Amino acid sequence: MAHTDHQTMRRVLRREIAGTVGVLTDDHDFRAMRRYRSFTFDDHAAYLRNLETVLKARAAQGTHTTLALFDPEDYAAYCADTGLDPDAPASRGRFTAELAATGPTVPYDGRPLADLLPALVDEAVRQATWEYATTLLTRLGPCPACGQDIGRASFTRASALLVRILDTAPRGDHHLVCTVAGPPETLVSVLHADQDPHGETRLDEAEALEFTSVLALGLATRSPGGLVMRTTATGTADRVYGWRLRAGALEPLTASEVFDAYCTDVESGDPIPPESGVDYGEPPALGEESTARDHHH
Repeated sequence: MAHTDHQTMRRVLRREIAGTVGVLTDDHDFRAMRRYRSFTFDDHAAYLRNLETVLKARAAQGTHTTLALFDPEDYAAYCADTGLDPDAPASRGRFTAELAATGPTVPYDGRPLADLLPALVDEAVRQATWEYATTLLTRLGPCPACGQDIGRASFTRASALLVRILDTAPRGDHHLVCTVAGPPETLVSVLHADQDPHGETRLDEAEALEFTSVLALGLATRSPGGLVMRTTATGTADRVYGWRLRAGALEPLTASEVFDAYCTDVESGDPIPPESGVDYGEPPALGEESTARDHHH
């Protein structure tokens, strides 16, 4: 009887233990891991099918699992820094545990891996973009004229601008895209701001942090770019409008400029047919204080 009680208790405890699985999302990373003899998988598609079976079984047992993006280059660097043997399952387990705390992750919620893995990659890109933008903002240092921290001040201003943009937006679900041109590279950040039945705006905290950081970088460095918002609401046409990011300020785009931006192929420059049921217009005024340029840093 006591033995049975212990077995039951252990089964219950197993359900209380959350787990993290490091996933090789693409064939290139999968091939990179095959150089380790202890990594016994030889087919990426079969690897993903078996992983999905394991995830479903854990979910059926009531066990929570988090998916983390496993990068072979980061893993090799981690093993070199810690002195671990990279050709050992235990080392991969320790690295995955580190990913659970610091890396991009998504919870397994029963959806097919074909749906979850793109979300995991998007999360990795979002985190990398935020880290890159934050690093550049930090490197700007203090303003030589007034001593104000340029990066921190620009982030505060970008936060206020985002609040103002959402406050002046029409009712509905919003899709915002902010682009800041390099060098060394162009940054693109996307933010979804949906409204609940009570009219309250819901934001993903990580998305909002990345979006604000990219906008702040554009303001601080006076880099060219833009911010466009599309609003979708039941019973009305989608509304699209935006601003040009120039010389550290947001300048409203005209309706024709927004139309041209949406109806031009980004890669080829060729015109594309406009969408039906979409209203291309001018943005509401954000107020002189919101759009005013900072003093030259």
